[in-house]
This record gives sequence, structure tokens and C-alpha cells, in this order.
Amino acid sequence: MALQFEAFCAGGLAPGWSLTVQGQADSAQERFEINFLSESGDIAFHVKPRFSSATVVGNAFQGGLWGPEVVSSIFPLALGEPFEEQKVLQFPHRRRPLATVTRVQVFSDHPLAHAELAKRSLSWGDGGD
Repeated sequence: MALQFEAFCAGGLAPGWSLTVQGQADSAQERFEINFLSESGDIAFHVKPRFSSATVVGNAFQGGLWGPEVVSSIFPLALGEPFEEQKVLQFPHRRRPLATVTRVQVFSDHPLAHAELAKRSLSWGDGGD
């Protein structure tokens, strides 16, 4: 797999950050993964769609060890079709504090059409009445 996208967040991640990834896979053998890395090099969150089993796997690599996998059978991706990653699994946050997560990497066998890490503003309520 080749590194297709990398972004650094000097202040670390916080609520409101959004990662958008768009691309296409043409065979079940193609690989794709996203890693959110901490300052120490640990992988705070690793997500990997598995086309061969139509699952999405989430995990963390901390202190030289992988944790237990979280597997989702919600699989919105189809071979040969463009995709945009969307929420498919709930992953228990294992890295504290979140601000220590400073880098995002996307690896893929196929070039990505678009990747963006952006901070979005958060809002609550209906704007006030």
C-alpha cells in the first residue's frame, strides 16, 4: 500500500475535526486503511475496510501491541464504485487525551480522488429563539 494522504495537526485533534476520503477500489484484493497517530507514534485509531469479508475493522496500536478489534458488518462500499467514507462503526476512544493525536495517514492500493482533514465549527440548538 502507498501513502496517499497525510495531514498534521500541531494542536492535536478535538471535537469538530472531520476527515473526508473519496476514492474507488476495483478488486477485493485492494487494500485501504486510515490511521490516526499520536505524538509517540502509537496508532490511536486504525480503520480498515475488508472487501473480501464486507466488514470494516477498527483497532488501536499502543505500547507496541494491537488491542481488540471492533468489527462492523455495515459495509457501504462497492467494488468498482466511487466511495466516500461514512460512519460505519462506533469505536471506543482508547487514547487520552485526544489532543495527543496529531497526524492522520491514509494508505491505499488505488489513488484517492480526494482527501481532506478539516476543523468544522460545532453548533447546538436551533440558533436561538
